Amino acid sequence: MLSIAFLILAGPARAELGGAADSIEADQARLKATRSTTDASHYTLHQLQTDSGVTVREYVSSAGTVFAVAWEGPEMPDLQQLLGSYFSRYTEAAQARAGRGALSIALPDLVVQSGGHMRSFAGRAYLPEQLPEGVAPAGLQ
Repeated sequence: MLSIAFLILAGPARAELGGAADSIEADQARLKATRSTTDASHYTLHQLQTDSGVTVREYVSSAGTVFAVAWEGPEMPDLQQLLGSYFSRYTEAAQARAGRGALSIALPDLVVQSGGHMRSFAGRAYLPEQLPEGVAPAGLQ
């Protein structure tokens, strides 16, 4: 329940998992973030950095699709925006789990891992079926 409360209070972002890369500019503007881009052999990494210390990394395949997002910082980003159409599946799985603490959801088409405490949050979400060849989930941080 605590995770759900943080989602409601979180600030806005717009890139969405499984969506097109062109939304990253909108995210940058909404977050009032600086953006850096790094080309890797199998994807392009767009890193957004806010003045408040939140970092959102968006991994974009050569086809132009966001296949993973990762975040870290003193507050949670808006996971509804980041997860897009996958958000409802995430919330259903999160509510069904027992216990508190770090969250790890592994569905066939969606993996979400999130944890932390006040002023120190981190997590990632990715689409296993859309990972480019040669990209390991461990490298998505």
